[in-house]
Amino acid sequence: MRLTDVYPASQHWELTNQLNILKEQSRTDSRLHHLKTCPDPGAGESGKSTIVKQMKIIHEDGYTQEECSQYRVVVYSNTIQSIIAIIRAMGRLGIDFGDTARSDDARQLFALASSAEEGVMTPELAGVIKRLWQDGGVQICFGRSREYQLNDSASYYLNDLDRISQQNYVPTQQDVLRTRVKTTGIVETHFTFKDLYFKMFDVGGQRSERKKWIHCFEGVTAIIFCVALSDYDLVLAEDEEMNRMHESMKLFDSICNNKWFTGTSVILFLNKKDLFEDKIQKSPLTICYPEYSGSNVFKEASTYIQCQFEDLNKRKDTKEIYTHFTCATDTKNVQFVFDSVTDVIIKANLKEVGLY
Repeated sequence: MRLTDVYPASQHWELTNQLNILKEQSRTDSRLHHLKTCPDPGAGESGKSTIVKQMKIIHEDGYTQEECSQYRVVVYSNTIQSIIAIIRAMGRLGIDFGDTARSDDARQLFALASSAEEGVMTPELAGVIKRLWQDGGVQICFGRSREYQLNDSASYYLNDLDRISQQNYVPTQQDVLRTRVKTTGIVETHFTFKDLYFKMFDVGGQRSERKKWIHCFEGVTAIIFCVALSDYDLVLAEDEEMNRMHESMKLFDSICNNKWFTGTSVILFLNKKDLFEDKIQKSPLTICYPEYSGSNVFKEASTYIQCQFEDLNKRKDTKEIYTHFTCATDTKNVQFVFDSVTDVIIKANLKEVGLY
């Protein structure tokens, strides 16, 4: 079900009126002063942190130039680690360089990377990375990235190396959105939207981080669960025997059907739809779901995944899963989706205090 279908037109005025009551009562009732959103769970690398970054861009006027400058270190780290991951994978996969001269560049890459100053991309290092990235063998290995662990933003940064290696480079908002830093612990974001105050929590998705979440769930109005659609043919970084999509389904099952969250709205973000649309043409969905007999096209394959998650809901008669297909790096898409999500959250809060 799409979030835009939640409210029939006849209910629009009623919701608006109740929202005004909610705002008025929030001035005196501590229960209504905050709308707690999430903790934003999901397996590792599902796009949770990117969604939270988008909230800052959409609702807090984005990142200042100074804040963007601080991400330069992360951009360079992501870029260097991505090319290193590809070079190492070439050895494991038995892929040769297209040009034998690149072997010397690879050795130089490791030497320069180990001695590089934090936040600095020297012309020498940038040149080595650029030559390697343009090599035919490296591109073949990149095309087989499902067989090893590689940051989703690898090609984004490597294709734009000339720009990001400039001496006066300051990351753009989009560059910041694409950065990958493993979430450890809990990151809290506050913002105001539709005259209501939100608290959003971003929690680590790796298995080792999940035990830190539970106290965040107390009093939460809604859970936004993120799933990376493009993970259907990948394995976990921490367990190479476990398919990432299967892990996400297992985690979603445990949260959706948890007795503590009976009255909590569950919003499912099927994220990275752009990567999935490209990948599904080359990598069949049967890798994850052997029983799948449909075509490998976006609409049919993505709908099948949606059904797999929604069918995990054991309380269909009383609990609805609100699903949206998202691209966390697309600000307009996230803005549109969150506007709809907010209506669901407001409705849940109104129910809690007996106004809906």
